[in-house]
Amino acid sequence: MRSSNPVFSRRGFSRDNGYAGFNAQPQAGGPVAGNPYAEGATNPYATNPYATAETQAPAPGTVMTIDDVVSRTAMTLGTVVVTAVLSWFLLPVDSDSIGKSYGIAIGAALVAMVLALVQAFKSKPVPALILGYAAFEGVFLGVISSAVSTYIADGVVAQAVLGTMAVFAGVLIAYKKRWIRVNRRFAGFVGAAAMGFVLLMAVNLLFAVFGGGDGLGFRSGALGIVFGLIGVILGACFLALDFKQVEDGLTYGAPREESWLAAFGLTLTLVWIYLEMLRLLSILQGDD
Repeated sequence: MRSSNPVFSRRGFSRDNGYAGFNAQPQAGGPVAGNPYAEGATNPYATNPYATAETQAPAPGTVMTIDDVVSRTAMTLGTVVVTAVLSWFLLPVDSDSIGKSYGIAIGAALVAMVLALVQAFKSKPVPALILGYAAFEGVFLGVISSAVSTYIADGVVAQAVLGTMAVFAGVLIAYKKRWIRVNRRFAGFVGAAAMGFVLLMAVNLLFAVFGGGDGLGFRSGALGIVFGLIGVILGACFLALDFKQVEDGLTYGAPREESWLAAFGLTLTLVWIYLEMLRLLSILQGDD
């Protein structure tokens, strides 16, 4: 399954309906027993960048487990939360310090973006890059959240966090119940929708920077609410693709290092959902 998450963009469908990934052998239970999407399918991990000349399959004890994914995701998200809380208190957004705080936040966001792109184009996960991204992203989120809470709507940050958790839980339940059918058509639709969404937001930002005001109005008023909802829905779709990628890795015995990519992908998606939720709730409360 090709995920729309940039972390997984190098591990997608190949021409034979397989995947570009790892040549690990299926674990106990096999692909048919462990993966309802794999009936008649080939192993989705075709080439193993971790393999040595002696073997193409990971040695016993080196395959990814759900504990690996959970622990590394907790570590990555924990870094985001800790740096966000610290930046909230250490980078005030009062009238005397708001310019400096905004400057640091924008710089941190740019560094986080660069680190994320570097990791996305790496053939192997680099924990230092992933945790570095999490730290700088947390600085950005802390300042932005503090500003929104101070100047737009007090309490909206807690609501956005709860909303993000609700989306995560809802998608996880829907995925486990197989209410969401994650296949190639689903991935293609989500990828196309995400590209169109990002392009529209980029155009809106350009109009806002050079024309002033709210640009084309995609981030305010009724249109802002519509696009906020679309952003949250896209985030939920990203989560489903991330869950599918993790499931395939567990089913086919992906190398243990891949748990870092799973954690990175989930963190990126949850940050996306939180920002869209924060923006949506800010518009709704700002119009009250």
